[in-house]
Amino acid sequence: MKTPLTVLVCALTLTACADHAARARLGIQDSTLLTSGVGASQDEAAGAVNPQWVQTYALVPNSASALASLQARLDRLPPEKNGYFRAKAQCWINAAQQTRQSGDHWGFVEEAIGQAATITMGLESGTPVSAANPALRTVSTVRPDFWQIVNTIKSDPAVASCHEAQPPLACAEVELMQAGHDAWMRSFSSAENRLPDVQDSLRKSAERALQCKQDVVAGAAAPSGKSPSTVTLRADALFRFNGGNDVAMLPAGRRELDAVARGLKADAALRELKITGYTDRLGDHAHNQSLSLQRAQTVARYLRARGVTSPIAIRGLASANQLVECRQTGRDDLVRCLAPNRRVEIELVVAAS
Repeated sequence: MKTPLTVLVCALTLTACADHAARARLGIQDSTLLTSGVGASQDEAAGAVNPQWVQTYALVPNSASALASLQARLDRLPPEKNGYFRAKAQCWINAAQQTRQSGDHWGFVEEAIGQAATITMGLESGTPVSAANPALRTVSTVRPDFWQIVNTIKSDPAVASCHEAQPPLACAEVELMQAGHDAWMRSFSSAENRLPDVQDSLRKSAERALQCKQDVVAGAAAPSGKSPSTVTLRADALFRFNGGNDVAMLPAGRRELDAVARGLKADAALRELKITGYTDRLGDHAHNQSLSLQRAQTVARYLRARGVTSPIAIRGLASANQLVECRQTGRDDLVRCLAPNRRVEIELVVAAS
């Protein structure tokens, strides 16, 4: 019996065959990574350096000193800055160090430093930082199903106030991006080898978020009068799409706010509310800024009308601090995926116990 040619080829080039199998399992949709040999693209769409990238990242002449400086700045942040963004900055630093030590000079080190620096500067200055993962030149999307899990966890309101769930989630995102870099380098087996750690981090994040949610339910049942530190309300449940005034409020949204008002009035330790409105990234920024502020103002007025007397600070941040990142090409699918980003957050400031 003759041995099939493909078996012989795999026997002679075992690593290459395994890598192609790994490529298939990664769920890669980037056509430039599905072509090899003579037909492989070398243009900008395939990740070639362009002037914009050079202008953004060529300012890192010494990656070792840049990473040491970033680590020192991150270490100086106060304890209250511990959470999702600090963990994400640390994981970006770790990814940059690991890639640099491997002798990889294809640009991911600079991109990772750039991400860590952006987050660190935001934490230092107190300015809003986006939770969305940017499209990087040296990163391709792998395992879209894992990214869907990331978005599902990030969109759960419990995660916003569950600090234990945030670090493993942040590091899972960075690890997925690093796996995407491996895939971009066509090292598909290396990319796949990172996935067990990603899966474990996502599992830990989901489990801890669930525990936090159960703790909140148990606390609500107890006669303590305490409320969670942040209440996140989906804008799509509060208002008609692209609406933000009283007329656009939905019956379900009114019922949800009625329950929030009852909880706030029962919290004896409550001193102040900070209400922030958000939109998704679609549309004109000026319109989104106005809409996000309008939503926060409408919620504040509603709570006032229901007897909430605590001081209220209001702001609209348009599409800042996105919870999920979506890449759907169809508008309807994209609008549905971006739903968690359209929200109103009510931060509760309570008296020290």
